Amino acid sequence: MNITDTNKAVEYFKGKVEFSTGPVELKHMLDVDEDINIIDVRYPVDFAIGHIPGSINLPSDQWDNLESLSLDKTNVVYCYSIVCHLGASAALHFAGYGYPVMELDGGFDEWKKHDFPIVS
Repeated sequence: MNITDTNKAVEYFKGKVEFSTGPVELKHMLDVDEDINIIDVRYPVDFAIGHIPGSINLPSDQWDNLESLSLDKTNVVYCYSIVCHLGASAALHFAGYGYPVMELDGGFDEWKKHDFPIVS
C-alpha cells in the first residue's frame, strides 16, 4: 500500500462513516422519532415475510419511482445482508437524483441479529 492508496482509504472511510448507519443507531433514530425514511430494497416477497417497522418496499425494478423518497429527510436504505450490494447501489442511485441517503450496515440480517422489532 502506498500513500495514494492510503489517501483513497481515508476518503473511503470518511464517506462510509458519514453515509452509513448501524442497526443500533437506526433503532435509536426510530425510538426518538427522528425524521427519517426507511427504504427496503429487497424483493417484495421477502419484505412481506418481515421488514423494519415503518419501512417501505422499493425493489430495484422500481428505483426510478422516486415518489417514495424524501428530499426533506434522510432516506435510510437496506438490503439483505453485509454481502448484498443492493443497498449501496440504491443509495448511489438515489443520491444521484439529489436525495439524502444512508445505508444500513449489514442490512436486514444485522437488524434481526439484534432482535429488534420486525413487522410482516
